[in-house]
Parts: sequence; structure tokens; C-alpha cells
Amino acid sequence: MPRPFPEPKGPPAVDRYGAPVRPDRGELRRIAALFRPYRARLATVLGLITVSAGLGMVSPFLLREILDQAIPEADTTLLTWLVVGMVVIAIVTGALGVAQTWLSNVVGQRVMHDLRAAVYRHLQRLSLAFFTRTRTGEVQSRIANDIGGVQNVVTNTATSLVSNVTTVLAVTVAMILLDWRLAAFSFVLLPFFVWLTRRVGQERKRITAVRQGRMADMSSLVEESLSVSGILLGKTMGRGPELAQRFERESAELADLEVRARMAGRWRMASVQMSFAIMPALVYWFAGQSLASGSATISIGTLVAFTQLQTRLFFPIQSLLSVAVDVQSSLALFHRIFEYLDLRVDIEEADEPVDLGADGRRVTGHVTFEDVRFAYDEDAAPTIDGVSIDVPAGTTLAIVGETGSGKTTLGYLVARLYDAEAGRVTIDGVDVRDLSFASLARTVGIVSQETYLFHASIADNLRFANPDATDEDLREAAAAARILELIDSLPDGFDTVVGERGYRFSGGEKQRIAIARTILRNPPVLVLDEATSALDSQTERLVQEALDRLAEGRTTIAIAHRLSTVRDADQIAVLDRGRLAELGTHEELLATGGRYAALAARAGTADGAVVA
Repeated sequence: MPRPFPEPKGPPAVDRYGAPVRPDRGELRRIAALFRPYRARLATVLGLITVSAGLGMVSPFLLREILDQAIPEADTTLLTWLVVGMVVIAIVTGALGVAQTWLSNVVGQRVMHDLRAAVYRHLQRLSLAFFTRTRTGEVQSRIANDIGGVQNVVTNTATSLVSNVTTVLAVTVAMILLDWRLAAFSFVLLPFFVWLTRRVGQERKRITAVRQGRMADMSSLVEESLSVSGILLGKTMGRGPELAQRFERESAELADLEVRARMAGRWRMASVQMSFAIMPALVYWFAGQSLASGSATISIGTLVAFTQLQTRLFFPIQSLLSVAVDVQSSLALFHRIFEYLDLRVDIEEADEPVDLGADGRRVTGHVTFEDVRFAYDEDAAPTIDGVSIDVPAGTTLAIVGETGSGKTTLGYLVARLYDAEAGRVTIDGVDVRDLSFASLARTVGIVSQETYLFHASIADNLRFANPDATDEDLREAAAAARILELIDSLPDGFDTVVGERGYRFSGGEKQRIAIARTILRNPPVLVLDEATSALDSQTERLVQEALDRLAEGRTTIAIAHRLSTVRDADQIAVLDRGRLAELGTHEELLATGGRYAALAARAGTADGAVVA
């Protein structure tokens, strides 16, 4: 069935690897904006970097004085002071480096936290439609792999960039002050280094985009095939070896991409490194040629100090080149992260939301559907089309129909898991779109046909509905759902861990725990989406008795499939391709001899079998 959310497919401008050819300036501004709340700390880091770089440039000048004056003139006092100065500079620079590293990591981790929290909160705001068509492993990969992949860039790159730029500028000035001719000779190859680095960065960026896609595929495969359901399906279908082979293929492709990413431009970078090692020798040759020709006078101290500065210049430049490569590689990851942050939130809270019951009046739970229309896609036929039903407070509405007739969708419109495109759904006369999310969650409780339990204790699963519930509240809810006797028979009672998705329990037991969880929330409106579908006839009868007592004084919308739940409803709505075909009581609809009567006849009435 079509869904209103587009599948994230990456950037519009792609190369043969599927990655963006060049970064979007808007994305670069968004990346810079991540650091904006921490401007003061970054300014402190900048100050530490500047002081450290300045102090580091003093040592070569001290070394020149040692070689040109203190040692040749045997001035031990000057030698001692110069050496003490070099030692003090080394100690202070090291201390400043520790402080800088700590502060930059604090800022980087705060930025990482902000980014993870922003993505998670945004995903929580998306409607159910997004998650019905997006693989869980894909979502997990965006949060874990993609955000984790930019951690080094976010934590170290900004300060490394500033530190290296400051160092390069300071070293450049110092080299010119020492001897401008040697400086000019040393800077000849820098443009070539920059060009090589851009080529390497672009290649790694392309590979990174594909690699993250492969990691997302692997995460999805692991999440799907190694869950309890996946293992059961693989074993019962005899497809375990095929799944293992598929994983091996994905892993092999990922390993190949990792090798390509690490080897991308390795020869180019090796050429740069060799050039860094060769340059000091060339400086010695240049200085020797100048001295031999008599065109320049360069002292030994100046030459040694210059080559020391040259070493300090080349390492920061090499680091800057590596930073450029890392930044370009991370742009593909940032694009994937921003892609999720930019997903449209189609269900928003009203600007001035209504809080039912805030004025002290009791929430009765009177639900109405007023000419409601809903479609999952603009071009598709509506799933719900012009449905109008009045459900008085405290009554039960059963919804039946063939598969795909819109039963579940109609029930989920009450909880605003989807928004009606036309018409409206109201509770106590208030459009659900005008209610606050908190008020709507307190008012409407859902027990769906797919029971979900967290990998936690029974008590924790129940308290997810009401964190303030007492132990006695838990027992009362469990008793109402006919699950208390089973819980008490367990060695750990309510502290029993249910296992992943509750697979320690049978389907009927999980359903009763889920029903107890909803009972504990005590909502005025109940939506039971085939809530007893996993129960055997005897257990269903016990739970239905509890639900019948619970339904007294509250509104219940039961998406039904068994005659036993339909017969006693105050109203039965029969849906046909999204339209309301019939509405009435069990006896009234049987008497008309329409669709409901046909469903009942098909299912039979003796055994309470399925009607839809």
C-alpha cells in the first residue's frame, strides 16, 4: 500500500557511486550551526591554540641563538637560560595541549549528543506511516553508524583545523623572519599538495556514501534475521544457510569498500609524505649552493632552526590535508543525517492545544466520526471514504468488514495515529487534531493485534503505561486482564523478564499483559484492534468478561473478527472498501439480510468463528 513518506534515496546530484558530487552550502551552514551554542568554549579553545602556537615558534629562535652564539662563544650562562626557556616552553605547551584536548572533546561530545537527540526526537514525532514502510535496521543505522561515523570529525576536526591553521600561519611568519629565500623555496610545492588532497577527499567521499548504505543493509539484515521471529522463520523455512550466505555477501562487499576507502589515494598521500621528507634535504642543498656561490650568507643556526620550523610546518599541513579528506568523507554521513531531520512531520500539535479535563470536567469519551475521509496516498483510492458514526459515551462500537476494508485505519484515526484528510473525528465535541498529544494519550488507549513488549520485567512493561502505578495497581490490572494467576506462578513474579518482544510467553499471555497495560492507564476511550485475536476460545471468554466489566462507563471501539465480540456491541459498523455499508445492532443487521448477515452466515454462529 502506498505511503505518504518518500524513501530517503540520497542527494539529488550523484556520481557513479551514488554520492553527492559536491557539498551543499546549506548543509555546511547547518554543520557549523551545531557548534553555535558552544561559542564561548570554542573561543577559549582558540585562545589556548593561539598561545600554544605562539610559544612553539619561540623555540627555533632559541635554538638558533644556542648554535650561533652560546656554543661558539662558550657562554654557559646564556646557554643555560636558553635551554631553560626551551624546557619551560615545552612544559607550558604540553599543559595547554591537555586543556585544549579536554575542552574540545567536551564540546564535540555535546554536539554529538545534540545531534543524536535531535534525530531521535524528530523520529518520535513522525507518524505511524513512516515506520510502516521503513526498515528498523535502516533507522538504527542512521542513529548508530552515521552519527557515530562523524564523531571524530565533530570531536576533533574543528579544533584540529584551527590548531593546524594557526600553527601553519605562525610557522610561516617565523620562517620568513629567519630567511625569506629558504621560505620561498619551501612553499613551491604547497599548491601541488592541496590539489592531491582534494582528489583523495573526493574519492573517499564517494566510497563513504556507498559504505554507509551497505552498513544500513547489514544492520537491517541482522535486526530482521537474528530476532526471535527471524530465527523462527529461518529455521522453519529451512533458509538459515541462505541467510548466512546473504550476510556473507553483504559483509564481503563492506570489507571491500573498507579496503577501498583506506587505500583511496594512498599513493598520492605517500607522494606527499615523501615530499615532506625530501624537502629538508633540498633546503640543505639550496643553502649549500647559495653559500658556495657566495650569493647568500646563511648561518648554521639559521639553517638548523629553519629545518626544524619546516618540520613543524609540514606536519600541520599534512594534518590539514587529512582533515580535509575526513571532512569530505563525513559530508555523505551528514547528508544522510540531515535527510532524516528534514522528513516532514505530518501530524503536528495544534498551536493552542486543548487539554481535555483540564477545566475539571470529566472526560466522557463521546466519539464521533463526521464524514471522515483518509487515503494513504494522494493518487490512491481512499481507505476511509465519507464515514459518519456517532459513538455515545460508555457504548461499544464494533467494526467489521473484509480484509483491507479500513477497519484498523478507522480505529487509529481516533488516536490520531493518522490524520483525516476530510471531515473530522471528535472526542467530547473536540476535534482530535485540536487536542494536545498528552491529553490524547491519556484519553485514548489502544491494544493492537500486534502485541509489543519491551525486553524488561513484567512490572516495567506495565508501568510504561503509568510510571506512578503502585504494586497493588499492577495486581489489579493483571487480575482484570486474567493474567495475575500466571504471573504469581512465576518464580520472579512481576520481576520476570519477558524476553525480546515478550517471546517468553505465549501469544495469548502477551495479549493479556498488553491488555493489563492499557487497563492500568485507565483511558476513557478504548480501541481494541482485534485485541483477542491471539487467544483461544476459553482464554478469550475470560478476557472478554474482564473487558466487558472494564467497558462500563467508557467508550470502546472494537475492531472485531469474532462473533462473540460483535454480538453484544451497542453498534456494529460494517465497512466495505472504506465506506460505511451498514450500521446497527447484531439483531438489526441480521434482520436486514445484508453484508453483515452474509458475514455471519459464512462464519457460522455456533462456534464464535471469524466474521472478517
